[in-house]
Amino acid sequence: MEFIEALQTYLPRDEQEEADKAVMLDCLKRYADVYARSNLLFHVTASAWITNEARDRVLMVYHNIYDSWAWTGGHADGERDLLAVALKEATEETGLVSVRPATGRLLSIETLTVNPHWKRGRFVPAHLHLNGTYLLIADDTEPLRIKADENSAVRWFAPDAAIEACSEPWMRPVYQKLNARMKLH
Repeated sequence: MEFIEALQTYLPRDEQEEADKAVMLDCLKRYADVYARSNLLFHVTASAWITNEARDRVLMVYHNIYDSWAWTGGHADGERDLLAVALKEATEETGLVSVRPATGRLLSIETLTVNPHWKRGRFVPAHLHLNGTYLLIADDTEPLRIKADENSAVRWFAPDAAIEACSEPWMRPVYQKLNARMKLH
């Protein structure tokens, strides 16, 4: 399903999501290049909150640019099916082979700020990520591997420990929200 369709039917669960949904829909309707990184102000991304079948562990990667434990995810780069992007990024960043969606529905939405940084020798200015998050299920006994150009570690955590491991204070409320929702999704 295209992100705009998923977003239109998504029911926000709080003020943050109501505001973010309005911003996202406005951007998606007004800017043709919002699915590409060529839009330097904002662009669409997908993230995955990866859990095991029992939902008592979540998988995090140590993100090199953010210098923090984080969820998996990445840029749409022209793809309009964000579930496909979330699945692709999850396998690329963790080495997982058997990962599947808990449902085909969005778990949450976020408009996230990205600080200026250098990536692959190029300067990336500050911008926004219009992000859709999906809950994915994986086998927590499956071998893991890093993606050296993006992360330096991959590890399973107890849900609360994942929040504590994150060194980005602005992301902790997002991860708390995801932990609460994964039990209901």
